[in-house]
Amino acid sequence: MIKAAFLMVGLCFGAVPVAAQGIKIEQKISGLDTPWAMAILPDETVLVTEIDGRLLRFADGASHVVSGTPKVAENGQGGLLDITAARDFAISRTLFFTYAKPMQGGSGTALAAAELSADAQSLENLRDLFVMAQGSRAGRHFGSRVVEGSDGTLFVTIGDRGDDVKAQDRSTHNGSVIRVNRDGSVPGDNPFVGQDGILPEIWSFGHRNPQGAGLDFQGNMWVSEHGARGGDEVNRIQKGANFGWPVISYGRHYSGAKIGEGTAKPGMEQPAFYWDPSIAPSGLLVYSGTMFPEWDGDIFVGALKFNYIARLDGDPLVEAEQIMTDETDRVRDIVEAPDGAIWFISVGNGAIYRVAAK
Repeated sequence: MIKAAFLMVGLCFGAVPVAAQGIKIEQKISGLDTPWAMAILPDETVLVTEIDGRLLRFADGASHVVSGTPKVAENGQGGLLDITAARDFAISRTLFFTYAKPMQGGSGTALAAAELSADAQSLENLRDLFVMAQGSRAGRHFGSRVVEGSDGTLFVTIGDRGDDVKAQDRSTHNGSVIRVNRDGSVPGDNPFVGQDGILPEIWSFGHRNPQGAGLDFQGNMWVSEHGARGGDEVNRIQKGANFGWPVISYGRHYSGAKIGEGTAKPGMEQPAFYWDPSIAPSGLLVYSGTMFPEWDGDIFVGALKFNYIARLDGDPLVEAEQIMTDETDRVRDIVEAPDGAIWFISVGNGAIYRVAAK
């Protein structure tokens, strides 16, 4: 049984060189069962979510399950999803999670917070900070990343839940990026606060299914999101902006039919970059340059479909490089460790890898 084997073998090492790229890839964790996200803590402990609701901790050559996670609706793409350590984790021990929450009408994307206990065995004071307004029985397009903004507010990406027209309906949270305070309250400077018929948590809308998100060093948030057949996008999120789905898109429906009204419309944002054909992007990192100075400020996006990590650079953005090896099999999440190494989750291999300089 894979989970039992996982807990026994847990951590593993052994560098795998990547020719001609000046990097090496080491397998650090193996035996995972549908991993979704990870957080690397200041002491280099690694926390990993699995979609069935388990939170796993790896430290000092050992691993265990952390108790106290929220009850999740494991349905298609739903379950226990993202994890982010608060910027002040060393003091507060606070973790933020997104997950598919059982609710009336099915399930919906939720944001929760909890503290990791002093012995790191359990979560304490688990509480929901945000729950999307409407549930759905659809098992797709939950989003779902949580990013702490430079001002301490929290951004959460939410997909359209397979109901594309709702991404333009601001009386629902479908297809939006929402922003809340750390206690779950609505910031007074959110763009639609006080406007009738619009949910005040919404920061931007018109998104299909943003499964990658990260902050650059000027405090701007970037997301990667799934198109349909073509039209996967990287977007620089702006306050109050409409990113167009399903009115404009560079892709087509899976049937081959045209989407919406074309590729552009006044009042709707253009992507900073798009892929056609789709790569199924999930996980986005804006890199600091600490270990690889030549990559300072570059954007890395994991591909679930073509099994590689895309490196985007320039203005306008271009795909400057594809890191494609046996290890990059369905890349779900990608994060930067305190030392500047890049870690990523391979769902296909049920493993986590570390990219470092040779």
